[in-house]
Amino acid sequence: MKIAILGGSFNPIHIGHLALADDVCVTLGYDKILFVPALNPPHKEMNDAASAQDRLAMVRDACKGDSRFAAEDCEIVRGGVSYTYDTVCCLEQKYRGRLDGKIGLIIGSDLTAEFHLWHNAAELANKCDLILARRPAVSGEGSFSNKPIGAYGMHPVAACESEPLFAHARTIENPLLSISSTDIRGRIAQGKSFAYLVPSAVLKYIRTGKLYGYR
Repeated sequence: MKIAILGGSFNPIHIGHLALADDVCVTLGYDKILFVPALNPPHKEMNDAASAQDRLAMVRDACKGDSRFAAEDCEIVRGGVSYTYDTVCCLEQKYRGRLDGKIGLIIGSDLTAEFHLWHNAAELANKCDLILARRPAVSGEGSFSNKPIGAYGMHPVAACESEPLFAHARTIENPLLSISSTDIRGRIAQGKSFAYLVPSAVLKYIRTGKLYGYR
């Protein structure tokens, strides 16, 4: 089984995440995409975040109805800082004997400039098949955005596919949907429409739980 992981805060998960996962399956032939909500991302402060359990529940709801998608709770269960290297090691053990090749790691082009700062970056790049996805230009400013921590975010947001770490990476031409969790949270808090930016099950969860200031 070919497995790829898509990590993130998923605060909340939206249709852009699902479209990206679908493209990885169709373009690169992956059988399963594991959505991994982070507990404590090492590279950013999570502003106006729903609880880890709420974010995990929304991911689970979003994955229902598509057998290729699944929520993976290992970072929440593990606790502490959510290092991708530790997650990949955990999933290699969990799926031992069932993996077809290396685990795929999907990252956005906005993260390539600082990938070398990730925990055990060189080992991670060797352990995984890196999949570089296009990211649309969306506004990330304002009180609803997630602020980079420390050295993260000090580098230009530009693709660095020429770096040795990306020597064997695959780049996909995924759909560019100008949707972000930051914008969705802002729209909800301001009473603006957002219904068709998230899966229907996630919409229901947000409304029922009155997340992000929904009223």
